[in-house]
Amino acid sequence: GSAIGAVFAGDLVTLFFYWEGTAIASVFLIWARRTEAAYHTGLRYLIIQITSGVILLAGTALLFRETGSIAFQTMTLGSLGTWLIFMSFGMKCAFPLLHNWLQDSYPAATVTGTVILSAFTTKLAVYALARGFAGTEILIYIGAVMTLFPIFFAEIENDLRRVLAYSLNNQLGFMVVGIGVGTELALNGTASHAFAHILYKALLFMSVGAVLFRTGTSKASELGGLYRTMPRTATFCLIGAASISAFPLFSGFVTKSLILDATAVEHYPVIWAVLVFASAGVLSHSGIKIPYFTFFAHDSGLRPKEAPAHMQMAMGITAFFCVAIGIYPEPLYALLPYEVEFHPYTTSHVVGQLQLLCFALLAFAVLMRTGIHPPEIRAINLDTDWIYRRFLPQVIARMSGAAGQIWTSVAGYVERRLAGLISLLYRLHGPETGVARVMRSGSMVLWVAVLLGVTLLVNFIV
Repeated sequence: GSAIGAVFAGDLVTLFFYWEGTAIASVFLIWARRTEAAYHTGLRYLIIQITSGVILLAGTALLFRETGSIAFQTMTLGSLGTWLIFMSFGMKCAFPLLHNWLQDSYPAATVTGTVILSAFTTKLAVYALARGFAGTEILIYIGAVMTLFPIFFAEIENDLRRVLAYSLNNQLGFMVVGIGVGTELALNGTASHAFAHILYKALLFMSVGAVLFRTGTSKASELGGLYRTMPRTATFCLIGAASISAFPLFSGFVTKSLILDATAVEHYPVIWAVLVFASAGVLSHSGIKIPYFTFFAHDSGLRPKEAPAHMQMAMGITAFFCVAIGIYPEPLYALLPYEVEFHPYTTSHVVGQLQLLCFALLAFAVLMRTGIHPPEIRAINLDTDWIYRRFLPQVIARMSGAAGQIWTSVAGYVERRLAGLISLLYRLHGPETGVARVMRSGSMVLWVAVLLGVTLLVNFIV
């Protein structure tokens, strides 16, 4: 509800309330796992999300002071206020170096919670960026980096739900590039790709979640050969893998093509090449690795039951739309923000994508055959968050020590000054001084009469 409410927010203050609402509501999807790890992960997630909201509120306040308006409209990075708002959106969108909460929290959530998180949290940030910073060129380069770095982490990751979290980060990069390009074709590509991504990413999370539900693990090193007893789940997973890999006739192909074409049309050849390389990487870590190590590869000896009927129904509906949009994308195109005529099934599009996919498949096969591909082993992979998790506590401890010494010095100085002031006042007004002596009633009445007479005289003269 908060994510949908944020879409209809007309000003930044309303957006802030819904922004924080999504943070508070979504953390319970993590805590619902009811494990110690999920509890600590939820706290870290909540800190990041609440911090994002606080930065958004600070940026809104500065923007109001600068412009007198809090309207949620297109902004430029020309002031501190808009930079803070931009940073707030970037935190929720998992910009590079601000992304670790995503890989930390999504795999820790419940099977259902992960699907909901992938559909709403980051997509709200994509919407906010598209509405507030469309055409901001720096987003092109940020998005390009976002498409690249998760590939390498996903290739060496053993937990398949974390692999999908890295893959989600990669797909967000395509959307951010489209927002940065800012043309009608690019924004249409971002909107359509966000919609398609919700479907095929949910399908992949559901298929791996069904495996987790039946086997109790999502580690690639502990899975394999599950197609024997979970054939329908394996089929749904393959459909999701084909969609995220942008195979022709699947949803990812008809949406990602818009972003690639927009990048080429606006003469960003290097960015276009980066996106093409990232597309091949997606095939490797999500299109192949997820279904291969889960349902095929070595036989783990596990023989779990097929996913429950309600899970199969949810996966079946999502898989249907992944295929339907890929075969007949016109209804989706009709819902896009701008009227742009685009034909994904041209010879150049189809042949170029098939060539890319074939070479990526060949590269994966060669790497597996030669043993160069990173093996699936039980290990914890360190991400960039290790830097501030490892060193930030030390920095805080050192700063706390220095601050303590400064505070002790300041407090001692103030204490000495106050003691001197109190001593002076005591000497002037203490019980031994004339000022503090007890006055008799007659003297007090006399002084009151004198003061009253002086007051009347002054009033008469004036």
